[in-house]
Amino acid sequence: MHFVDAKGILSAKNGMNLYRGCTHGCIYCDSRSKCYQMDHAFEDIEVKQNAPELLEKALRSKRKKCMIGTGAMCDPYMHCEEELGLTRKCLEIIERYGFGVAIQTKSDRILRDLDLLKRINGKAKCVVQMTLTTYDEELCRILEPEVSTTRERFEALQVFRDNGIPTVVWMSPFLPFINATKENLEGILDYCIRAEVYGIICFGIGLTLREGNREYFYRALDRHFPGLKEVYQRKYGYAYEIASDKNRELMKLFRSICREHGIISDKELLFEYLHTFPEKETYEQLSLFM
Repeated sequence: MHFVDAKGILSAKNGMNLYRGCTHGCIYCDSRSKCYQMDHAFEDIEVKQNAPELLEKALRSKRKKCMIGTGAMCDPYMHCEEELGLTRKCLEIIERYGFGVAIQTKSDRILRDLDLLKRINGKAKCVVQMTLTTYDEELCRILEPEVSTTRERFEALQVFRDNGIPTVVWMSPFLPFINATKENLEGILDYCIRAEVYGIICFGIGLTLREGNREYFYRALDRHFPGLKEVYQRKYGYAYEIASDKNRELMKLFRSICREHGIISDKELLFEYLHTFPEKETYEQLSLFM
């Protein structure tokens, strides 16, 4: 872990990354790709120590309230957050200035900040996003070794449901020959139904691989699934998009189950929802039906 002073904290679309790198160890992580030009070891977390000051300055100068997003590139609740509390400090600023937040994580550490997220949701809008990859807990420990298990994330989703905070699940990735199965899809969807999630973002039954994360992924396959790397290399070569042969069949099932249970699965609608800061009266009316 090392500390830097960032020049800015909000992107053009009001997203922020408080950290660079991650300690969760997910074997498929796209953030390891060389295109992101990380100049330090991935597990040597870069901490933007002046993020709260930059965020407060940015929010103070905004003429119109908006949603602030975080977690798209690096998880805001990785291990060092327990010690540093940088995410919590930024949430306090977001709450103080009356902005909304769309926060994405794989960790149930987010429950530490339930009080703040409830207050943000009460005066503006808060959406918690959780990634769910595999229903199998033992497989989860292989694919995502240093993060909350899928069951723990499901239990966190239930807590947010019980506290009136809407949730969106990112259902990905599906690794061909590993978790790209009907049983896994139905298991994750069962969790989503029981947690009454607002929507599910799924880009298809597959994953993406490019320089940097491809090599890391293949080393993990050699450790945990001997011989599977060669299958991937023969079938996919150096393709960026790695689609399962079951993609069409499972996506049809995915959309059918979502329709049946009133879960939004249209990606464009969900991205619009995550980025839309509602008028107060409108949000209070919508909240009655959540």
